[in-house]
Amino acid sequence: MAPTSSILWRNLRVHQIYGANTDVGKTVFTTILCNAVAKRYKRDQTFFLKPVSTGLAQESDSWSLLSAISEHIARRAEHGPGWLFLETAGGVHSPGPSGTTQADLYTPLRAPVVLVGDAKLGGISQTIAAFEALKIRGHDIEAVLLFRDLEYKNYVYLRDYFQTRGHVPVETVSPPPAQCEDDSSETASMLSYYDSASSEDGMAGILHALDQRAKDRIARLDSMRDKASNTIWYPFTQQKLLTPDRISVIDSAHGDYFQVLDSESQSSSNRPLLKPAFDGSASWWTQGLGHANPQLTLAAAYAAGRYGHVMFAEAIHEPALALAELLLKELGNPRLSRVFYSDNGSTGCEVAVKMGLRAARTRYGWAPGERLEILGLKGSYHGDTMGAMDCSQPCAFNEKVEWYDGKGFWFDYPTVQCTNGKWTVAVPDALRNDLGDSTQFASLSSVFDLDSRTRDGQFEGYKRYISETLEQLHDQGRRFGALMLEPVVLGAGGMLLVDPLFQRALVEVVRASSHLFETTAPSSPPTSDEHASSWSGLPVIFDEVFTGLYRLGRFSAASLLGVNPDISVHAKLLTGGLVPLCATVASEPIFAAFASDDKSDALLHGHSYTAHAVGCQVALESLSEMQSLDARGAWDWAKANGWSAAQTPPDTTMTAASVINSSSSGDSSDVNYSKGLVWSIWSRDFVENVSQKMDKVSGVWALGSVLAISMRDEKGSGYKSNAAVSLRTALHKGAGSWNAHTRVLGNVFYVMGGQKTDKETVEELQALILDFLDS
Repeated sequence: MAPTSSILWRNLRVHQIYGANTDVGKTVFTTILCNAVAKRYKRDQTFFLKPVSTGLAQESDSWSLLSAISEHIARRAEHGPGWLFLETAGGVHSPGPSGTTQADLYTPLRAPVVLVGDAKLGGISQTIAAFEALKIRGHDIEAVLLFRDLEYKNYVYLRDYFQTRGHVPVETVSPPPAQCEDDSSETASMLSYYDSASSEDGMAGILHALDQRAKDRIARLDSMRDKASNTIWYPFTQQKLLTPDRISVIDSAHGDYFQVLDSESQSSSNRPLLKPAFDGSASWWTQGLGHANPQLTLAAAYAAGRYGHVMFAEAIHEPALALAELLLKELGNPRLSRVFYSDNGSTGCEVAVKMGLRAARTRYGWAPGERLEILGLKGSYHGDTMGAMDCSQPCAFNEKVEWYDGKGFWFDYPTVQCTNGKWTVAVPDALRNDLGDSTQFASLSSVFDLDSRTRDGQFEGYKRYISETLEQLHDQGRRFGALMLEPVVLGAGGMLLVDPLFQRALVEVVRASSHLFETTAPSSPPTSDEHASSWSGLPVIFDEVFTGLYRLGRFSAASLLGVNPDISVHAKLLTGGLVPLCATVASEPIFAAFASDDKSDALLHGHSYTAHAVGCQVALESLSEMQSLDARGAWDWAKANGWSAAQTPPDTTMTAASVINSSSSGDSSDVNYSKGLVWSIWSRDFVENVSQKMDKVSGVWALGSVLAISMRDEKGSGYKSNAAVSLRTALHKGAGSWNAHTRVLGNVFYVMGGQKTDKETVEELQALILDFLDS
């Protein structure tokens, strides 16, 4: 089913009539407006549409209703210049046909609103409440109309109120005459009333204002590309190569879709100006519960109204404490006990590195000025702040940054892709002697069946290669303070799915190799009876900024490895894509490394907006909603896609809190929940089909909401490749009435849904991709 487009036309003025309450005269005012248009804009056609009455769920659903409205308006736009008034039923929050309140039901249309206020006793409160309910959902309220009641004179107060809050014009007309006893007299009386009311100067002024606001909006949209090209400095963009026509002008967003300016509409008066575009990067990996989600919006409004922003040093507020407790509980990691807040994933990773390095230096007795490095994986990337940048090897993102100083050793590693219908763990050529040849599996679930795979020779080969490498680094005199990994998937480094068995082996070997990191006797060596949160070898940091919080189908990506980190970083989906927030979660021994009588030994890191109350409240709502989606089976259609066919049926009730400790890794604080369900919203048949397009595709993988296709490039892969651009262009062209807004990472095309993306949308995207690959 094609998504609904916002209603904006060059030749048709469409306005939605909302009422502050029932029985406030919406139909009367709509009729007056229609008559006023006929008097003032004599050449324009006038249309009136009232699509639905209030009530409980009927046979039609909201999406079908919106599509029918859009199609009806499109047919009217074909007839030339005109006006159309779309009247709602009841009040702002009266339910529509599917039970959704009208304030939410009609949001995707984004039609400018004329609000009919309540002139009766109590009407001031009702009108203001209705105005705020619409405003908080992103509706543009262009005018407020109400009857000129001489007893209560609500219009006097409301005119001043709205004039000081956005200069919204308020106009009145006299109320209709008393109802006549016979029909013919009533008809004559109302015709006379409508003729008189529509002739008033106030109505002419309102129409002029509505018309001018529409013209201004359209002119602004038409000019935004050129103005942005001359004004904005874009992230991750070589703007010398960016022409204005390639800039997407986003008027609004709702659910999984942007509403973008349709370039072809600039040369056509009977074509909608806006076109839905699927948000294929999930708004740069932050979007989980859909754009303009009313639950998140209300959570933000609540916290903004209750707190605004309050400083956080030596203070606490309920959203920050409740979120910390929720994260610690749901991560299910017995190591973790402390939550540190910052404002974005890159900064949160810097905080994590500060924590890990201090803990290692304190335990091993290194002097404060000694150079410490981190262990990681090639291609990993942890953010654009200077400290996080130094945790990555030289690459396109950092190698030309003047202060960059990479501090680490980065392992090469096996990757996982579906190639020609087979799931393959591909070992890099340079490591074949140490790690053996590539291995094929029947399914992705088999790749993640780590309990079985740890018993084969490949696992021992991984550990032997890692141990020998660490010994060589030790002999070179290099000192490391932390192991830092993006669990399962390397995001910005190219959407690389790392063999989970390798990452598990890396953690195990590092934790068992304290002798390779200490240069003197440890100042506070761990004992056998020490708390389970104690770390060994090096502190293990998991950067779950991209991969965590259901992105890969689990609350924590660490659960796919069956490994518990000592520090983990969570952002992006944390707030469902609404506001910036990051949580760096650490163990008690890591926290204790900063304990001292000297204040300068503290973790001297913070932001003015640390633990922003709005962000924390939104995060609580976001996580609760995603947990609810999981609990009520909202993803069962995806879990039934065939992804777990090679496994015995998993215990789908398994949670991090209910798992049994595993002794297979030799670490009593790691848990055996890597064997749970592995699933994706992208169908197994589709992924295998794409993998067989060998002339264009070198490999593909899908996990959770993420799909990554490596396009074949004979000149070499990597960030500077253009091999994926043609696929991105094909999706940008779309399917006529809608398209997909996506980005690429060199030769890798990726697209991801949100956690509320439905099966039909995924199937339509799959069809677009296959159409291109088959062409």
